[in-house]
Amino acid sequence: MNDITKRYDFMFFFDVMDGNPNGDPDAGNLPRLDAETGLGLVTDVCLKRKIRNYVQILKSDRSGLDIFVKEKAILNNLIKEAHQQEEVKKQEKAEKKTEAAKAWMCNKYYDVRTFGAVMSTGENAGQVRGPVQITFARSLEPIIALEHSITRMAVATEAEAEKQSGDNRTMGRKYTVPYGLYKTHGFVSAHLAAQTGFSKEDLDLFWKALLEMFEHDHSAARGLMSARALVVFEHDTALGNKPAHELFERVTWKRTTEGPARGFSDYALFLDEKPLKKTFEVVPVGK
Repeated sequence: MNDITKRYDFMFFFDVMDGNPNGDPDAGNLPRLDAETGLGLVTDVCLKRKIRNYVQILKSDRSGLDIFVKEKAILNNLIKEAHQQEEVKKQEKAEKKTEAAKAWMCNKYYDVRTFGAVMSTGENAGQVRGPVQITFARSLEPIIALEHSITRMAVATEAEAEKQSGDNRTMGRKYTVPYGLYKTHGFVSAHLAAQTGFSKEDLDLFWKALLEMFEHDHSAARGLMSARALVVFEHDTALGNKPAHELFERVTWKRTTEGPARGFSDYALFLDEKPLKKTFEVVPVGK
C-alpha cells in the first residue's frame, strides 16, 4: 500500500434531471434548498452514503473494504467485534485497548479510515477524524421543486377497498427538480491519512466512486443523476502550496442558453478560463 504524501483539494459537479437528489424529511421530502437564495442543496451525508454503497457493491471479498455505517448495521456490535480480536484483548490498559480497537476498525472498514467515525458509543474504540471531508453541494442556480399527484391502482387493506366501493385507488405526492447542476468541494489531508491508514489505493477508489456512484444508485425518486466533472488539485507537499479557495476560484461556469436550464448542455465549465473538456482532471499545484 502506498502512503499519501500530498494534499488534495477537489471540486465535483453532478446534475439531476426530473428527480429529487436529496429529500428533506422535515419538509415532506421536498428537495433541500437554501431558503434565502433558492439554491438546491445536497448534504455531505447523502453523498457519503452513495460512496459507501458503491464501495460495498465493488468490494466483493477484498479485505479492508468493508463498510461500517451500512444499512441495518448495529454499530455497537461491530465495535464489540474489534474488542474480541486477539491483538486488542492482549492489551492490559484501557487506553491501549481503545487504540488497538481503533486501529483494527480503520484497517477493516473503508469508510472509517476515509471519513472517520465516532466509535465510543459502546465498547470504546475511540473517535477517528477522517482525511476526506466533503461540503454540502449547492446548485449553480436556483432550483424549482415541482409537485406531482400520483395514483396507485391498488389499496393496502380491505377496509380501504370497502370505503371506495371497489374503485381501489391510492393518491400520493411526488417532488422533482426539472434540472439542477450542483457542485461540492472536498479536501484530502495527508496528515490525517497517515493516522487512519488511508492509502493511495484508497484515494484512487474514492475518485472512482465519485465518478461512478450514480450509475449504481438509480431509482424512480432520484430521476437521472450523473457525474459531470471532477477537478482535483494535487499539491506538491502534505501541507499544500496554496489556499483551497484560490484553487477553487480557477474553476468557473457560465450559461450557454437563456431561460430555465433543462440539461448539462445549458452550461459550460472552465478551468483557468479554458473549457473543461475532461470529466476527470488532475491539476498539479506548484509553489
